Amino acid sequence: MDRLHSMAVFVKAADLGSFTAAAAALDLSPQMVGRHVGFLEERLGVELIRRTTRRQSLTSIGQAFYERCRTILAETDAAESLAQDLGTTHRRHLRVGAPVSFGACCLAPIVSSYLEAQPAVSIDLVLSDRFVDIVDEGYDVVVRLGDLEDSSFLSRTLAPHRLVACASPGYLAKRGAPATPHDLADHDCLGFIYSTGLPFADWIFTRDDETQTVRVRSRFQSNDSRVLRTAALAGGGIFLQAESVLRDDLASGALVPVLEDFDAPVRAMHLLFSANRRQTPTLRSFVDLVVEVFG
Repeated sequence: MDRLHSMAVFVKAADLGSFTAAAAALDLSPQMVGRHVGFLEERLGVELIRRTTRRQSLTSIGQAFYERCRTILAETDAAESLAQDLGTTHRRHLRVGAPVSFGACCLAPIVSSYLEAQPAVSIDLVLSDRFVDIVDEGYDVVVRLGDLEDSSFLSRTLAPHRLVACASPGYLAKRGAPATPHDLADHDCLGFIYSTGLPFADWIFTRDDETQTVRVRSRFQSNDSRVLRTAALAGGGIFLQAESVLRDDLASGALVPVLEDFDAPVRAMHLLFSANRRQTPTLRSFVDLVVEVFG
């Protein structure tokens, strides 16, 4: 018999208090559990588990052996995990997907910090506003906006993606600030174009449980929010973007929020990764860092 396997069976029997319970947990027969324990006792020449018709208990030697076995098994698992993570280059490489604006403005600095602390790791950060296929496109983890519909993936929740309407002080000095969402119809609004080619033309705001939907007029549209941010900073119009992406611009006054009495849309945001792909220590540590920063 394999000594390490027999030790694992012995520990399970000690933890659960009976051969029958250990057998059920390990998908073995109670007789096979007994054989593993007997193999160890014969090898060591001592009794590890005192068995009666009513109960079983560890002997004093069995208790000491149990403690050492637990340590050995834990160290074995840790060694295997470390070897699998370090043994091949691709296990120290991550392919990460994220929406363009969030990835460029918020996630990229975190990736840089992570790589500085993990010199053996490499990361491909792929930015796209389209709905990517995690498995077919080979992603280890992606940042996804919106409610999750596919329960076959594992996820970690991040802070909600809150949008804010804003414009440059120069634009507002010339055109004035909208008092209500419907006033946006008289303003130049910078429009986002989805990967499908359809514009994000309907801006939705709520106040006191009342929803107002406005079809905005966009003379300048782009499929890249970074372009729209640049245009907004230059006085090109009113811009709707994630508050987290614009945090520095809002703090410096380069962009000024408008319609602050109304709530702009809020979308859920998650980290998503395949349940069928092994979560290496590299992946776990990166996910934990992103959750710590954006959770």
